[in-house]
Amino acid sequence: MRRVLPALALAFAPLAAAQPPAKVGPAFEQEPFGKLPPRKDKKGKDEPQLVTRYTLVNRNNVVVKCMDYGAIVTEVRVPDKNGKVADVVLGFDTLDDYLKGHPFFGANAGRCANRIAGGKFTLDGKEYTLATNNGPNHLHGGKEGFDKKLWKSEPFLGATGPGVKFTYTSPDGEEGYPGNLSVTMSYTLTDNNELVVDYRATTDKPTICNLAHHSYFNLAGHNSGDILGHEAEFAAKNFTPTDDTLIPTGKVEPAAGTPFDFTKRKAIGVDLKKAGGKPPAVGYDLNYVLDKGQTARPEFAARVTEPKSGRVLEVYTTEPGLQFYTGNFLDGSNVGKGGAKYGQYGGFCLEAQKFPDSVNKPEWKDRSNVVLRPGETYKQTTVYTFDVVK
Repeated sequence: MRRVLPALALAFAPLAAAQPPAKVGPAFEQEPFGKLPPRKDKKGKDEPQLVTRYTLVNRNNVVVKCMDYGAIVTEVRVPDKNGKVADVVLGFDTLDDYLKGHPFFGANAGRCANRIAGGKFTLDGKEYTLATNNGPNHLHGGKEGFDKKLWKSEPFLGATGPGVKFTYTSPDGEEGYPGNLSVTMSYTLTDNNELVVDYRATTDKPTICNLAHHSYFNLAGHNSGDILGHEAEFAAKNFTPTDDTLIPTGKVEPAAGTPFDFTKRKAIGVDLKKAGGKPPAVGYDLNYVLDKGQTARPEFAARVTEPKSGRVLEVYTTEPGLQFYTGNFLDGSNVGKGGAKYGQYGGFCLEAQKFPDSVNKPEWKDRSNVVLRPGETYKQTTVYTFDVVK
């Protein structure tokens, strides 16, 4: 049974499938979304782990759904140029489907997003060993990273719109990382059709921290086939080339004259086969060095347009890097919402973050520092803005 918070019950109205309703909200709804296996409490008794899903609605009837397992975004419903609404992120209908395993649909990667070479790093003279869950490398926080944790959650109605705040404390030694890391993140849906993703983290020991949001977008609709006709443009003249295992070499190279150049808008599929990768997983999976660098306030990073629907996604971020991934490893084995089979290139990711393997690249210390020390606060704000072609 669904539960609507009493103060907002009259403000909430669900989206109709065929035609958008009259403007309402902003509002949020919460509902049970399944159970995780019980865990032992301090007295050794089984403690239930209930998962809650939240629905955020703004005054334009844009809808975002997220849950406290992994702080995962499960749905984003936005209109096209004709007002037709579609869900534009890949995901599943049930918690059980998420628990079967998936390639980080809608998730948040941490403690350290992206790859760490050989699953090892040295901090203050001490070497740390992490899980190698991506070939020879560590990826997105390990075998049980932040995407597989049950976060504490608290919905709110803020000055700019409805949202949910999530908190999680990663204990010292979890997945091999040092220090107790306390993380707070939130999603806010504004009336400007912005999904604002905000992260804060503190530690009691020197550690590393690099968080990233990992939604797969398909602006034609999550069940609409490949994204090769989408047109992309990045505020990035440079990128970080990688080895065969997608670990950066440490160099920063210009994109001009290469298949990686998106300084001017072009279809994603135009140069995709030239982007490299081990067949059949050919495509884009690399870090762009944003022209603006690290900033205190979110700055423009990317724009993607889907010509037929007219939907536009813009990304603004405080981070210095943006990982662009075109779903190269999707193979149809993930059966998503409504029975959709997510095949290769079925969605793209724009992951704002520090550069991959930064902890092992001293030459990047000043532009992409992932080390977090006691008394410091990790901060990131990334904004995904949805619009239509004017």
